[in-house]
Amino acid sequence: MPEPAALSYSVQTASRQGVTRDLPHGPEDLQWVANTVTLVYGAHDAVLVDTFTSIQQNADLVEWVRSFDRTLTHVYITHGHGDHLFGIGQLLSAFPGARAVGTAATVADAPINDTPAFRQGFWEKLFPGQIPVTVYPEPLEEGFVELEGHRLEVIDAGHTDTAHTTSLWIPDLRLLVAGDVVYNDTHPFTTESTTESREHWAQAAEHLAALDPAVVVAGHKKPELPDSPDAIAATADYLRDFNRVEAETGTAIDLYDRMLDLHPRRANPGSLWGGAKTAKDA
Repeated sequence: MPEPAALSYSVQTASRQGVTRDLPHGPEDLQWVANTVTLVYGAHDAVLVDTFTSIQQNADLVEWVRSFDRTLTHVYITHGHGDHLFGIGQLLSAFPGARAVGTAATVADAPINDTPAFRQGFWEKLFPGQIPVTVYPEPLEEGFVELEGHRLEVIDAGHTDTAHTTSLWIPDLRLLVAGDVVYNDTHPFTTESTTESREHWAQAAEHLAALDPAVVVAGHKKPELPDSPDAIAATADYLRDFNRVEAETGTAIDLYDRMLDLHPRRANPGSLWGGAKTAKDA
């Protein structure tokens, strides 16, 4: 039997406004966030990891995937946040032979984005007229996606920036598509976290580092930055900084200010403000 063809990968980003916009102050030039997607491909086929938020971003994503001239077999969704899965319908319409998949927990979490509180009261309020019709992934039967004889392995990280998050590990490339377990020079979304879950999150990131990846694609990053494994330790350090400063401060604004002093040039300070308000019940 011939050896499987070598794999390659490419990363694309799309920037948008953050979801927390009532900042008391902060660097105005950084009040945005960029999502990432990763295409892993062989000689003939390809797997896409995650999608983008808006109709236009996902239309551009379709054209980007088409430019590789591969057959898209799967769209793997790392977790149930809408900004990672809203493009499923547009991708499956463009590539009708593909399957959108995620873990059983991701599939169960996805419909929350279509509840009135989230669809009308959150996503469409923040991005009016821009949110696609939701199509949900289907459960992945195995703990991996196969691509031309190679396994793309699912790693369950538990609760990081939300419940039931996962990463995808491609051993042949030493490529870790980390999803939202890792953030690259971007404030992590801590609004759904607690002191305990942030420590779990830091440990989950460090567990990924034990794989010794050569490339780490964060779920959110500054587009110009390399996909460096250093983002793993930086994420864990940030989360522990947050826990320490949260214990040392009494109000949301104090927590926000102290963390901005420590991390002044990360993108999307709105995530920090949202997390600070939640931590202090502001």
